[in-house]
Amino acid sequence: MPLAIEQLNVTDYDLVISSSHAVAKGILTRPGQTHISYVHTPLRYAWDMQHMYLKDAKFNFLKNFLAKIMLHRMRLWDQSSANRVDHFVANSHFIAKRIQKIYRRDATVIHPPVDLSIFIPGKQPKEDFYLAASRLVAYKKMALIAESFTQMPDKKLVIIGDGPEYPAIKKYARDNIQILGFQPTSVLADYLQRAKAYIFAAEEDFGIMPLEAQASGTPVIAFGKGGALETVRDVTQNHPTGVFFMKQTPTALQQAIQTFEKNIFLYSQDNCVQQAKTFAPDHFKKKFLDFVDTKMDANKTLAL
Repeated sequence: MPLAIEQLNVTDYDLVISSSHAVAKGILTRPGQTHISYVHTPLRYAWDMQHMYLKDAKFNFLKNFLAKIMLHRMRLWDQSSANRVDHFVANSHFIAKRIQKIYRRDATVIHPPVDLSIFIPGKQPKEDFYLAASRLVAYKKMALIAESFTQMPDKKLVIIGDGPEYPAIKKYARDNIQILGFQPTSVLADYLQRAKAYIFAAEEDFGIMPLEAQASGTPVIAFGKGGALETVRDVTQNHPTGVFFMKQTPTALQQAIQTFEKNIFLYSQDNCVQQAKTFAPDHFKKKFLDFVDTKMDANKTLAL
């Protein structure tokens, strides 16, 4: 991947914008060009999440050893290629801290947009079920959510998503836990409208789904680390839109659900929608274009 991105010729342009979650920031630019990199995350599988990825991969000894060598080389390239970027933009304060930690560079935070044209509040009353939806991979902690509801047979859970962990998640299906697998966006939007709350157990770089839930008028029960801290208003705040749990354990999630149900009168569809609107596409476009204009004007001044 590093070799591939370095073959892309962008020398004809005054401005280069890379949208990077792995190697896009490594694009080669000439003196006089401005390179702005919008970073969704530094290489997660090569840095702080290496051990988890290798554990989930279940390689034999030789493959594990070779993977560690490859990831070491990726880290060296990733860090050195950060010097090719003139200005970093992070999709969350959580990622800005990772950029500072790994690249020793400051980043301006501009949150990504949520599509409010698809995810809108429903007109029907909320139904008596919780929703969890995401790609079914280990770090999303969908098994944790399912396990929690096996211990709460009086509460209903619907899981939407597909991925490597689908066979394992499917085993949790029972009277109060429904596993729907992959569903089109229209079906997901319908369930988000009708759910009592959306459950989000991952430590995400940003996490669009909690905002799509709030745009649908649905509160969020989220793990209290990562990007969710920037998109969900906890029950302790004014105009709350959700509640956090601080450990990725069934007990912590169950306690958060109890807290949510005790305070359910504090949550309103309007609060959720208004919170989501602060991440609307128009807000993102204005902030990003203003940032680009400022940096390009500064470069013109320096050139004079």
